[in-house]
Amino acid sequence: MSFEGQVVVVTGASRGIGREIALGFARHGAAVACVATTEAGASATASAIEAEGGTAKAYACDVSDAASVETLFTNVGADLGAPSVLVNNAGINRDTLLMRMKDEDWDRVLAVNLKGAFLCIRAVTRSMMKARYGRIVNISSVIGQTGAAGQANYAASKAGLFGLTMSVAKELGSRGITCNAVAPGFIETDMTENLPAEMRELVMKTAPAGRLGTPADIAPAVLFLASREASYVTGQTITVDGGLTL
Repeated sequence: MSFEGQVVVVTGASRGIGREIALGFARHGAAVACVATTEAGASATASAIEAEGGTAKAYACDVSDAASVETLFTNVGADLGAPSVLVNNAGINRDTLLMRMKDEDWDRVLAVNLKGAFLCIRAVTRSMMKARYGRIVNISSVIGQTGAAGQANYAASKAGLFGLTMSVAKELGSRGITCNAVAPGFIETDMTENLPAEMRELVMKTAPAGRLGTPADIAPAVLFLASREASYVTGQTITVDGGLTL
């Protein structure tokens, strides 16, 4: 796979899965727009890419805010060129039991995880349609497939990404644009570092792979879906969970 001459936007690129995805694209020749809530977070990944000889630029953006997203893509276009690949990885969780969940905890998780993906897709649609080429990859979660106690907001947001993915695939497919999703299982990131010991043990016992995943397990699936070789794959979800949901 080669992404030479392509501009790739990765949201939530400051750490974990997003950072590994951004590094992966850069290693295959892409110019990467590293997007995070703060410029400092995005700059850490951009600097790591540049240290390896790649091309990257850092951007701060609240993906839940339409004006912020529009400004982001205007700046990316001016700095690097029109994106041919968008990876919607930005995501947060605010876990608690449903009866204790505050309205703002529900609203914020849906705003970042689901609305954020919609806003970013809308922002790149026109240029991708004009180019008659584009790749959109949404990072969902197995929690969106199975649900989880204490994660009603997170599960709803990640399940919503499946419907968004299929609708975008149908709407834009005739213009050479694909839209797919990747559903990671339990991955060793900041989001799972406080996973209870009993849950960690259960995952390792249940998943045929016998371990939690790493960001390096997720990035290759994303790169494949974003490649020219995946031109006949659209509207699909690749579950990367070590077999946990079998």
